[in-house]
Amino acid sequence: MIEYVTVFCASSSRIDKYYLDSAYELGNLLAKKGKTIVYGGGKIGLMGRLADGVLDSGGTIIGVIPKFMQKYELGNNNISKLIQVNTLHEREELMIKKADAIVALPGGCGTIEELLQSITWKRLKLIPTPIIIANLKNYFSPLIQQLNRAVDENFMREEHRKLWDVAENIPEVLDLIDYYDKNFNKIRMIDVLPNVT
Repeated sequence: MIEYVTVFCASSSRIDKYYLDSAYELGNLLAKKGKTIVYGGGKIGLMGRLADGVLDSGGTIIGVIPKFMQKYELGNNNISKLIQVNTLHEREELMIKKADAIVALPGGCGTIEELLQSITWKRLKLIPTPIIIANLKNYFSPLIQQLNRAVDENFMREEHRKLWDVAENIPEVLDLIDYYDKNFNKIRMIDVLPNVT
C-alpha cells in the first residue's frame, strides 16, 4: 500500500490561482485517502496551500527543510512534523527515499531538479517509486518533450519512457495513485528496468 506520497512543488505565491487551488486540492484529497504527505516544509506558495489542504482534512504532512531556510522563517511550524536537515541534498535524499509515490507539481528550478533527480534514481534502479508529473496547464510539456527527445535521439532507452507518468489535472494524479496503490506489492518486488549498461 502507498502510505507516503512525496510532493515536489513551488514556494512562489506570485502565480496563477489555478496552481494554488490545485495544490490545495491535491493535499485535501490525499489526506482523505489516508496518505501521509512529505514535502519541502514551506509555508507559502504551492507548498503552503498543499499543507493547508492536508491539515484542513485532518491529514498528516511532514516537511523537510534545510536549517538555513528555517533561519529565514520559511518553515511551516503548523504541520504535523518539520524535520530540519543540514543541506538541500539531504532534504532531497530524505524526500525521495521516504516516498512510496512521488508527485511533481509545477515549480521552478528546484522542483525541476528534484523531479529529474527522482527520474535519474529510478533509471539507475535506486528506487522503484512511481513518479507522476502533474502537467497542470501544460506547464511541464516542454520538459516532457525534452525527455522524449532524449529517448528519440538515443540518449536514453525506449523503456525509459516508462520511468514517469503524466497527469493533466489533480483527479488524474489521484487515479494514478489509486492504480499504483492496488499494484504496490508488484511494483516493490519487480526488477524495475532492464540493466542500465
